[in-house]
Amino acid sequence: MAKKYKFCIYIGRFQPFHLGHLETVKLALEKAEQLIIILGSHMVAPNIKNPWSSQEREQQIRSALADHIEQIHFLPIRDRLYSDNLWLTEVQQKVLSITEGSKSVAVIGHRKDSSSYYLDMFPQWDYIETGNYYGFNSTEIRKEYFEDQESTEYTSKVLPTISKALLDFRAKERYRELCDEYVFIQEYQKAWSKAPYPPIFVTTDAVVVQSGHVLVVRRKASPGCGLIALPGGFLDQNETLIDGMLRELKEETRLKVPLPVLRGSIVDSHVFDNPGRSLRGRTITHAYFIQLKAGELPSVKGNDDAEKAWWMSLGDLYAHEDKIYEDHFQIIQHFVSKV
Repeated sequence: MAKKYKFCIYIGRFQPFHLGHLETVKLALEKAEQLIIILGSHMVAPNIKNPWSSQEREQQIRSALADHIEQIHFLPIRDRLYSDNLWLTEVQQKVLSITEGSKSVAVIGHRKDSSSYYLDMFPQWDYIETGNYYGFNSTEIRKEYFEDQESTEYTSKVLPTISKALLDFRAKERYRELCDEYVFIQEYQKAWSKAPYPPIFVTTDAVVVQSGHVLVVRRKASPGCGLIALPGGFLDQNETLIDGMLRELKEETRLKVPLPVLRGSIVDSHVFDNPGRSLRGRTITHAYFIQLKAGELPSVKGNDDAEKAWWMSLGDLYAHEDKIYEDHFQIIQHFVSKV
């Protein structure tokens, strides 16, 4: 029997792939000859929301769908927190490389909440609504998985092959690090739970660039312990945004450039306020772009919240994208793409 569509597109993070996802895949393959699975959050540094890389997720899903794997294509797609158009462009380009202009295309999914708004961004494709199979969601599975390191409750919500992959992952150091991060986030949010209003945190970040290099640090505490980040931190109540940015910059890097020179080298600033940019809670950062004159790179040394500070070439930055904290890679991209 001929199928209605040649291609069906399924977009998700699949952290992890569960039985609800499997039912959607079954429906997609009933409707279409081929399935394109878009793996979101590609190249994101591991955290409790995105524990597994695109490669790990593809391997997990391949093992779960071994009987249908010849019908399935995988497309890893980066998040674009500050540009839906850039995200759409990447999706469209990569999908086109597979469909080759076919008009027989549908996108499948479930409008569960405001996070599903992307399903309305493809008027060129038909839409197939799936509903929420079994009421499963990956957030609750991750909660069980990280909250109790001995729990196997989640295994009833995933296929045996996925269960084995998650069990094997528990033997890795990254799992233990993520469990520590999970505890930190829970305690952090609990500490603010009695505030009269949900807190909104204000931070600053410094994007210091000289001679094709950007100044970065390695975080030495949770969240994001060991990840590459911009020098920055929370704003004190008695300081301006610029003063707070310069203070954090000096504290974390001991950058050997006089404060008047740093102030005079600020060429741009921007507010980064995506509601989901930080797992700690609603955190708005004010980032400042400091462009220093070309020449020998000034001395730096990690201090305070930074285990290490160093100048990273912009080329190396792209090679380490999956080790960069929160949205700091996108913040750097925002500024360096304009100069």
